[in-house]
Amino acid sequence: MKKLLSTVIALTTLAGFALPAVAADNVVMLPIATAMATNNAQYRLGDKVKYYFGSQATPPVLKKILNDQTNKKTNALNKSTEQACNWVFLSAMLQLKKRAESSGANAVVNIVSNYDNVEKSSETEFECHVNALMAGVVLKADFVKIDDK
Repeated sequence: MKKLLSTVIALTTLAGFALPAVAADNVVMLPIATAMATNNAQYRLGDKVKYYFGSQATPPVLKKILNDQTNKKTNALNKSTEQACNWVFLSAMLQLKKRAESSGANAVVNIVSNYDNVEKSSETEFECHVNALMAGVVLKADFVKIDDK
């Protein structure tokens, strides 16, 4: 029994040291255009809500409805960094779409990466944190009514 107990303690201790190494995030910036061209993203997002990243020019904003953010994670096991990050980016975008539709917004503007509350604004790239187990994307944005004529 003592041998079993010491084996369990030894394995638990080793696992405790190994986990921080596995959990270390790699931070990558990936192209929005590529993410929007994979996983059937354009079809799944539809065309009822318009999306504007960073400081992209928008049609006139008629009304600002709210500011909100997503915080999505996905399993990264057996996926390349790009696959995992593009998948979790789409998940975050679908959450933005759902929030826009439920709030009456027809556009999501000023979309920025906001991982750990550190804003990174880009019209062409999004930030993804990925490790051997998980990938995560946090997007922050304004939900608005724009003149869609």
